[in-house]
Amino acid sequence: MSYADKVFVKNIKDILKHGVWDTDKEVRPKWLDGTPAHTIKKFCIVNRYNLAKEFPIITIRKTAYKNCIDELLWIWQKKSNKISELGSHVWDSWADENGTIGKAYGYQLGVKHKYKEGMFDQVDRVLYDLKNNPTSRRIMTNIYNHADLSEMGLYPCAYSMTFNVTGNKLNAILNQRSQDMLTANNWNVCQYAVLVHMMAQASGLEVGELVHVIADAHIYDRHIPLVKEILKHKQYKAPKFEIDKNIKDFYDFKVDSFKFIDYKYNDKKYKIEVAV
Repeated sequence: MSYADKVFVKNIKDILKHGVWDTDKEVRPKWLDGTPAHTIKKFCIVNRYNLAKEFPIITIRKTAYKNCIDELLWIWQKKSNKISELGSHVWDSWADENGTIGKAYGYQLGVKHKYKEGMFDQVDRVLYDLKNNPTSRRIMTNIYNHADLSEMGLYPCAYSMTFNVTGNKLNAILNQRSQDMLTANNWNVCQYAVLVHMMAQASGLEVGELVHVIADAHIYDRHIPLVKEILKHKQYKAPKFEIDKNIKDFYDFKVDSFKFIDYKYNDKKYKIEVAV
């Protein structure tokens, strides 16, 4: 099995065995039929992935890595909030009448702020510091902007990245307030593992660890039968991850700049209902 499979299975089993249900409370999420979408949850799950050893993609079910990388580039490169500029339809349910998700995600990363060295948005500031101030303990992004929450289609789930250079290795902590474990867990892990690879290569560094901190790790009530079935699937070795080594500029990476060689996975397809 891949290491990511091991982590995913452990998390899911832990939530199912020791989690707490919210069925006795009113909840915001709803299923498309209007029924409240209840969850079983664990508080504060922390997972560590050594990116130098293995890329953290699961094989117990397929992770659509091209779509998840496309979304990552939409947020971190394009700094966009327009769903028309996204290759998939993952944000359609949260789009407004103008076809945007409001002042969320990419919009926040693209806002410029004043520093003593000049004006930078959050992404460019990270790139600047990794090259010029690698020993800094202030290399981070935060898109949970309280002043703009009322104008966001969805409050950011994965909201903060902290980058830290140790020796010649780039490590990072992804902070996430909420995680739908079935639909989004490995999707987010793959995205931010790719981001660390991108940031490292663009800064002349090697990849180190990705630490994923999830405040509310949950499984929705209607997803329980699916996750129990998925846990029975055969697991495979992690694929070999390749990044185009010729790219030195963060903004030159494309979806096809990344390859997953010999990615074997359980190919059973599921129609997964999403709570909104």
